[in-house]
Amino acid sequence: MSAIGSTSAQPQFIASTGNRSYSNAPLIENSDTDANQIVVPDKKSWKNLFAYMGPGFLVSIAYIDPGNFETDLQSGAKYKYGLLWIILVASCAALIIQSLAANLGVVTGKHLAEHCRKEYPRIPNFILWVLAEIAIVACDIPEVIGTAFALNMLFKIPIWCGVLLTGFSTLVLLALQQYGVRKLEFFIAFLVFTIAACFFVELGYAKPDPKEVLHGLFVPQLKGSGATGLAISLLGAMVMPHNLFLHSALVLSRKIPRSVGGIKEACRFYMIESAFALMFAFIINVSVISVSGAVCGSPNINAEDQKSCQDLDLNKASFLLRNVLGSWSSKLFAIALLASGLS
Repeated sequence: MSAIGSTSAQPQFIASTGNRSYSNAPLIENSDTDANQIVVPDKKSWKNLFAYMGPGFLVSIAYIDPGNFETDLQSGAKYKYGLLWIILVASCAALIIQSLAANLGVVTGKHLAEHCRKEYPRIPNFILWVLAEIAIVACDIPEVIGTAFALNMLFKIPIWCGVLLTGFSTLVLLALQQYGVRKLEFFIAFLVFTIAACFFVELGYAKPDPKEVLHGLFVPQLKGSGATGLAISLLGAMVMPHNLFLHSALVLSRKIPRSVGGIKEACRFYMIESAFALMFAFIINVSVISVSGAVCGSPNINAEDQKSCQDLDLNKASFLLRNVLGSWSSKLFAIALLASGLS
């Protein structure tokens, strides 16, 4: 990415989008950008969408982390496809609030934390900061444990060693930011597609009833004791308040022209990009619940596996899938879990 001079009265610049470049667009602000910024041309063109791709995938990770997997597995094991509608409602709500967060960053040029710092007095700001730090730690715990479980499933590494390796891998992945945020975004997108591919294969072998899946998606119901509590857990795992801070900051990695047209285009493309990323997260969550529901609801399941379904967690899921769908299935689940935890 680089700005170039022009012999005309108005400076010009180029925005790189993959192997394409688009020029002849007016430069609204100065052309100095660092390695993490991407200048986007101020003209309406669907070809510019690629320049905006990335933040949505980083945000979507919060919707497919190991914590989501565990609640999805429990939902499918206990209520089959009956709570799929919660995922649909939560995904629609997520798209709305994530788009609002992205628009906040695009329009104002500041992320949500900066607005809080500016608008609130010192004491409320301090409380918000403390709560944010606690939330970060709490949200990281399922990821660390999930990654440790995945390493144990794949390589028989003890859980405590897996926790230490996860901490080290986090530092390695964060170091990718030194080479530009785009590389980190591509890596996270690759992990998201890996998760999706693993569960799509699982879904193909589990063979859930399509009619029951559609009924669970579009017919709200809360049947059985404990369904309400699990529905709240699903909703809580899907709607992540810290993502509002994250998304409003990630969109600032692009240098958006401060013109009406440039801002409108950025808001529109970020909406599309968020919808695309959250659609993948939605399909993955539906796949996890459907696989769990199909396996635990199968008439051929033995008594031991049926007992595991009553109190299903990430560790038991590997055992269950191995016994019902074969050893390859537990490996696929472990790979998806590893990609989820790392991302």
